[in-house]
Amino acid sequence: MIRLGTRASALARAQAELVAAALRRDGHAVELVPMRTEGDRLPAARLADVGGKGLFVREIEQALAAGRVDLAVHSLKDLPADSPPGLVLVAYLPREDPRDVLVSRAPGGLAALPAGAVVGTSSLRRRALLGALRPDLVVVPLRGNVDTRLRKLAAGEVDALLLAAAGLRRLGLDPPHADPLPVDVVVPAAGQGIVVVEARADDVRAQGLAARLDDPVSRACALAERACLRRLGASCTTPVAAHARLVDGRLAMVGVLAGEDGRRVLRVEATADPAEAEGLGRRVAESLLAAGGAELAARAGAGREAAP
Repeated sequence: MIRLGTRASALARAQAELVAAALRRDGHAVELVPMRTEGDRLPAARLADVGGKGLFVREIEQALAAGRVDLAVHSLKDLPADSPPGLVLVAYLPREDPRDVLVSRAPGGLAALPAGAVVGTSSLRRRALLGALRPDLVVVPLRGNVDTRLRKLAAGEVDALLLAAAGLRRLGLDPPHADPLPVDVVVPAAGQGIVVVEARADDVRAQGLAARLDDPVSRACALAERACLRRLGASCTTPVAAHARLVDGRLAMVGVLAGEDGRRVLRVEATADPAEAEGLGRRVAESLLAAGGAELAARAGAGREAAP
């Protein structure tokens, strides 16, 4: 029996089932072990104020390290840039649609939202990039699972939402007035759309089982994006985006670092051979820092420390 650790949300279970189904096709018995994480237990808190996105994986990684589960399944964008000692990412599943989607109560997409319309998102990245595109909108923090946020939209609490296309697809949801935003306009978060499998570094058997699920293109994109994130020292306190894709055999990457209000947005693009994915990510990050990103990140950190 292979025990898969996962968050307990409907989306996390759907993602874990992708891994479970693949393992079952290889003839293995699989049990899902759902867990509530600290991030799930703090549904109203702003992540930047309570420890960042690592809150969504900490308990699962602790269970993996302790041997209570054999493998862990995560949304890659929920993971900090560095894995804890003793744990390794062994499989990057084929990437689902990485775009953000504007879901609104009326048709017409982003351009049709009136000045002063209220848009809900829990992401500093989405807040900053939306602020850069439409500074006349009011962006408010909105957490909860996808269904909860869609209900708040239907109830009129907000005029629109920004959600991940991958989450909607994996849940089989197709809300009306859902408009995907191009990745070159609203650059996705590092790892967005990628499901990963994590194992203990000393568990050769579990690593071998999971490695069969690895997608080389997804892995190369993820390595570049996470290397960029790591070099920037970014967390949920800094609006940052990093997205790589394979174009004509080359890895093309864009990195973005922004002020939280979107009034200043730094953007760098570069390409490399897929074998040099991590070097590409570091190079993009270095260019961002040299262009003023170090100052932006320092201001974000100072702002958090000064906040009550």
